[in-house]
Amino acid sequence: MNSNLKKLVIAALFAALSCVATMSIHIPTPGTGGYIHPGDGIVILSGVILGPGWGLLAAGIGSAMADLLGGYFLYVPITFVVKGAVAFAAGTIYKKIGNTPKSRYVAVVLGGIGDIVLVTGGYFLCEVMLYGAAAAAASVPANLIQGIGGLIIGIALYPVLLSVPELRQNANGQGRASWSQSGQ
Repeated sequence: MNSNLKKLVIAALFAALSCVATMSIHIPTPGTGGYIHPGDGIVILSGVILGPGWGLLAAGIGSAMADLLGGYFLYVPITFVVKGAVAFAAGTIYKKIGNTPKSRYVAVVLGGIGDIVLVTGGYFLCEVMLYGAAAAAASVPANLIQGIGGLIIGIALYPVLLSVPELRQNANGQGRASWSQSGQ
């Protein structure tokens, strides 16, 4: 299969997975009427597996699609930007420091920390403009919990996803040594 076509198919699968993971579990949050969900783990891993650019598109489109399908129309563009930024950051970190098996896990953790910062900060800034500071502040704890959950899910799913040869090859194709060369 053509490598560009393979990358497109994997990106489409991650977009769909991001959408489904976001819509699968809804824990309502105070303030803006949003919800906590497990989709952030997939957003982080979109960047890790696909790289910054493709990860941004897959995570942004999949997460925005969840908002669109869930009736959160106002959040569609905000979510695209925020979740796309998370995947871009996670992919960039992974690409820069993921040279060994240990540093790859560190990169996934750092991508998860980036998720916590970008999701909490990004939605806070947008919600200040939409609802005012008090309502935006009320959503911060829930966004922190969601980010921490995304970090945990990302760490847990990372080795599972890398057990799929095409995903492992794609992740390792981001400029790092191949899996077999790293002793794994």
